[in-house]
Amino acid sequence: MYLERKIDKELLLWKNETTRKPLVLRGARQVGKSTTVKHLAARFKYFIEVNFDENSNYASAFENGLNVAQICEQLSVLTNTPIIAGETLLFFDEIQTCIPAISSLRYFYEKMPQLHLIAAGSLLEFALAEIPSFGVGRVRFMFIYPFSFEEFLLANKETGLVHILKKANTQKPLIEAVHQKLNQYLKKFLIIGGMPEAVAAYLASGSMLKVQQVLDDLILTIQADFVKYKPRVTVINISQVFNAVVQQVGQKFSYTYPNATLSNAQIKEALVLLQMAGLLHTVTHTASNGIPLSAEINIKKRKILLFDTGIFQRILGLNIADLLIENDFKIINKGNIAELFVGLELLKNASCYQKTDLFYWHREAKNSQAEVDFVFQKQHKIIPIEVKSGTKGAMQSLYLFLEEKKCEFGIRLSLENFAEIEKVKIYPLYAVMNLFLEGEYVG
Repeated sequence: MYLERKIDKELLLWKNETTRKPLVLRGARQVGKSTTVKHLAARFKYFIEVNFDENSNYASAFENGLNVAQICEQLSVLTNTPIIAGETLLFFDEIQTCIPAISSLRYFYEKMPQLHLIAAGSLLEFALAEIPSFGVGRVRFMFIYPFSFEEFLLANKETGLVHILKKANTQKPLIEAVHQKLNQYLKKFLIIGGMPEAVAAYLASGSMLKVQQVLDDLILTIQADFVKYKPRVTVINISQVFNAVVQQVGQKFSYTYPNATLSNAQIKEALVLLQMAGLLHTVTHTASNGIPLSAEINIKKRKILLFDTGIFQRILGLNIADLLIENDFKIINKGNIAELFVGLELLKNASCYQKTDLFYWHREAKNSQAEVDFVFQKQHKIIPIEVKSGTKGAMQSLYLFLEEKKCEFGIRLSLENFAEIEKVKIYPLYAVMNLFLEGEYVG
């Protein structure tokens, strides 16, 4: 059974354009790229999946130059399927193993703009880094992540719950029963995460034990890929840095982590590779004096997030019973999993057509340490976000930021219901997506 994704609507819009650029799906391994394309294929008369990893014969179609007509003719023969503009969806999967196929994408746009062509690959970023200007202006990129919380609710057939949540705000909080129901779903989502296979396993079995087994398999797959990243960077080095990131989620990343055996240069190289694979996302310090937030960043101050809460909790070995049962925020946020969730939700709810950057604010002054977990830009406003559960006294950094940067208000995300205290709007953790709703935070 196919589980619907928000990106499905964007794919349908792309399909219905009169002329279109070839579409390149980018994202980590097993986040659902191929599955979403196959779902879209049901709307076409013909579908050709060219998987370069499974069948090396496909690469031969690109050996004698990049004549688009000839390529289509040969692929049509190899698959015994017609390639007709407007009727055929052509899918280049695992395209990173065939560099000429990547280079051909620009010519498909120039010579056959009516043809529907999508490309994807589990380690595509490494190939794109070698030919960074191959398709500037001639291909469209679309970023795909693990399931968002909204998608998880929809997968659980909670359409009504999503509808009610989107209508709620600090002036119209949810009734307590609905709030508690959403908190329970949130706790489950923190454990399951958004990897499609893990979500599907939960829906099919209702068993968290089964989910943990699926997550174990996914972790082994992720680690097995380390050998493919870069020949001269050892698997041991990448694994060490990967595990160091897991231990430091929600903190400024330190290169002097316990038992570190690598130089700063080696750690940086491994971090870049893991980020290219889509397994890590950086949260960079910004001075936050104006927009864009990226204008005043300090790349020496970065927090690093793992790409999925389910993978994270499994590697860290968190007690899932505590996450499910307890209502104490400190227990829920073991390993900074709540902050990780918020960062990932900010990515998943942003535009899928661009690579979104995450920011935080940190001031290191004598006797005046202060940090705001995320700094979010909405139109012309800068909005500080704290992942907290305490009272006003626990929000000193947030109030300091509001005063220093002259911001109208800040956001506190916790297990509480919608509310408002002075200049702080309190939103439940599960409502990060509400930040992106039209009309929110503009008045």
